[in-house]
Amino acid sequence: MSNELFEAIHYLEKEKGIDKDVLIDALEAALISAYKKNFNSATNVRVDLNEQEGSMRVYARKTVVEEVMDPQQEVSTEEAKEINPNYELEDVIEVEVTPKDFGRIAAQAAKQVVTQRVREAERGIIYGEYSDREEDVMTGIIQRKDPRFIYVNLGKIEARLPEAEQMPTETYEIHDRLKVLVTKVENTNKGPQIYVSRTHPGLLKRLFEMEVPEIFDGTVEVKSVAREAGDRSKISVYAEDPEIDPVGSCVGQRGQRVQAIVNELKGEKIDIVQWSEDPVTYVSNALSPSKVVKVLVNEEEKATTVIVPDYQLSLAIGKRGQNARLAAKLTGWKIDIKSESEAEEEGLLDDNVEETDALEAFSETDDERFE
Repeated sequence: MSNELFEAIHYLEKEKGIDKDVLIDALEAALISAYKKNFNSATNVRVDLNEQEGSMRVYARKTVVEEVMDPQQEVSTEEAKEINPNYELEDVIEVEVTPKDFGRIAAQAAKQVVTQRVREAERGIIYGEYSDREEDVMTGIIQRKDPRFIYVNLGKIEARLPEAEQMPTETYEIHDRLKVLVTKVENTNKGPQIYVSRTHPGLLKRLFEMEVPEIFDGTVEVKSVAREAGDRSKISVYAEDPEIDPVGSCVGQRGQRVQAIVNELKGEKIDIVQWSEDPVTYVSNALSPSKVVKVLVNEEEKATTVIVPDYQLSLAIGKRGQNARLAAKLTGWKIDIKSESEAEEEGLLDDNVEETDALEAFSETDDERFE
């Protein structure tokens, strides 16, 4: 049995990546427990697995005494000196106590230990493989569904797609293939748990990295993403090299690059705007596709008031305020939108109007502010 045991240990080390010494230590501990349980022994025992000899022995630790009161714990001076003449009183010696049928017990213990260690090792390998994949995009296949989660097969593990991370405009069917963003990887008592998302803004950013080589290699940088999943998103991009058009790079020839992302997100509209450190320019760009007449800025409150042509007011605000809301999330600036005629009535188009004074005047109006 011992030779078979060592062969199994070598196989597991090679095929499963389980360290041989870890397995042997675990087996020795399990065999000690099995010995004490099956032979009613309270003795401090040690199991020795000798790979070179292919042997397995049990040794009991006993104290040398003049008169033996407990044979399980003690050994007489005469017996001790037969083993080694140098033993003296109170010395602790090891005596082999390997039972004749210990091989059967060892086989049962070994099976349990190996099964447990293999399971733990496989979990550890899977966790190690996926633990550094947080914020990465992975492609999976829907395996099953329940009221709380959709379970997506990522290859070696099922990831959980919570209801809150599912796009409201999507219908998920068994065997559907989809890309998801890994949001969290946990190592639990039940093994690794992976959570994924279809609504996270990071998914949009990663998809652009996959589709746009200039983003992947750092030539074009994604500065910010604002997303209302399944409906509409805005992404701001920047290129340090003035010769490079960051927006054009993301759109691609005949819109092929951005269209591939739109298709993956089942028709979600995507506005790509150029980032600028100048808030006037940045906010104007962010309100695309509407045109902007003037932007008044209050640096202290990080607030802006944007004046647009009358016929562009509804476009600038967007359906249910969506365009302005996304622009505010994208830029990090508060945004008030005024029509050109309304701003003219209030004198806001005059060149001598101070921005701070203008914004104080706006705070007294009923116009909607988007944050």
